[in-house]
Amino acid sequence: MTLLETLAPLLGPGALLTDPVDMAPWVRDWTGRYVSTPLAVARPATTAQVSAVVAACHATGTPVVPVSGHTGLNGGASAMGGLVLSLDRLCAIRDIDAAARTATVEAGVILSRLHDAAADHDLIFPLTFGARGSAMIGGVLSTNAGGSNVLRYGNTRDLVLGLTAVMADGRVMDLSGRLHKDNSGLNLKHLLIGAEGSLGIITAATVKLFQRPRAYATAMVAAASLPAALTLLHRMQDATGGAVEAFEYMPATYIARHLAVIAGAKAPFAHPHDVNILIEVGATAPRDATPLADGSLPVVALLQDTLAQMMDEGLVLDAVVAQTEAQRRTMWARREAAAEVMFAMQPFVDTDVALALPDVATFMAEAKRRLLILDPAATDIAVAHLGDGNVHYTACPSRDDPALIAAIREMVEDVVQDLSGSFSAEHGIGLSKLGSMTRRKDPVALDAMRAIKAALDPHNILNPGKTIPQ
Repeated sequence: MTLLETLAPLLGPGALLTDPVDMAPWVRDWTGRYVSTPLAVARPATTAQVSAVVAACHATGTPVVPVSGHTGLNGGASAMGGLVLSLDRLCAIRDIDAAARTATVEAGVILSRLHDAAADHDLIFPLTFGARGSAMIGGVLSTNAGGSNVLRYGNTRDLVLGLTAVMADGRVMDLSGRLHKDNSGLNLKHLLIGAEGSLGIITAATVKLFQRPRAYATAMVAAASLPAALTLLHRMQDATGGAVEAFEYMPATYIARHLAVIAGAKAPFAHPHDVNILIEVGATAPRDATPLADGSLPVVALLQDTLAQMMDEGLVLDAVVAQTEAQRRTMWARREAAAEVMFAMQPFVDTDVALALPDVATFMAEAKRRLLILDPAATDIAVAHLGDGNVHYTACPSRDDPALIAAIREMVEDVVQDLSGSFSAEHGIGLSKLGSMTRRKDPVALDAMRAIKAALDPHNILNPGKTIPQ
């Protein structure tokens, strides 16, 4: 029997797709840059079916590329000639334990569905970003996604208590559980998170939930400089006991492009400013969220008082504090349109870098200086999770020249390396950053990664050619 003849009865009617029309949703990623021609698309509905599919592929040496919501930006789900293993039918929210503040979910659960399910228990799953309406749990675990609330809650890896994964030979590894401490040998859970399906296919996970903030204080702030913005961050962290949930940087170039690209968009201030910050504080303590006699919220008053003091000091130039949920959502919509805003520019070189917080300003200035040396007519645009030093820097060269694009990418890597940063912060490696991995990752670390890959996947069938340079 051929592989497809073996898989068809394992999966049942309609769950093995071979017609190009049927496979169309799985052959092109969100960016449109990575288009593949897979052998077929398998859509298992259980971990047992995933196990059977992978075991059959292991026996025939067929590459398997796991796919969740297809919202990645680096080609991690491209499957030329291999079998696409879609996890979209593993979509059960198995359990929400409000007492333990945990949720056990399958890999195909859309992130926003988990948000809604947690909200029914007055809890939150704090991981959030613009693609939450289509991104799936398996994908965010496989890339160790970040998002806007890393500052308070950590990356995806910090939110996972246990998981279940199918290994390269089809065996199921059970690392499930709700323990906050488990020191029983190597941390295989963390090894699988962020591996982009190259070491095992995550099919379910138990994640942490948190109390939903009773109130938010959200504002757009025009800071005098990036160092001044960091002063605001530190003051609010100190005043609130670390309750700043998001601290997002949008420079003037981003605001201008947002106004040009997004229909109906409005400027955050009456006059443009160079450094625009979205700050949000989440209050969980009743003392911070119980309205005062005048109807105001203490957490909002604290933010307003801090901003007023910094205006007196010349560190803040302007500020608008959200007074309604609609105003808050408008502020967030401005930031969450980043992918649409940046990808509207052609050609472009998109990067996703991590820096120490004080080095963000130096990076922005130096990258722009070196960009103009390479291409005097180029422009750039950026947004940043400033609270954790993650900058999404996009250079826009004046011509679609592969040599120039490669030179710009290496230039950004040079600036990041000079500042002891990382060329990859939260989007994963996939295909697009393999060159960066080869050039910039410590060679001993690369050898260790290759050794682990060879040990866990000796036939190199799990998402081959991604993440770890050959």
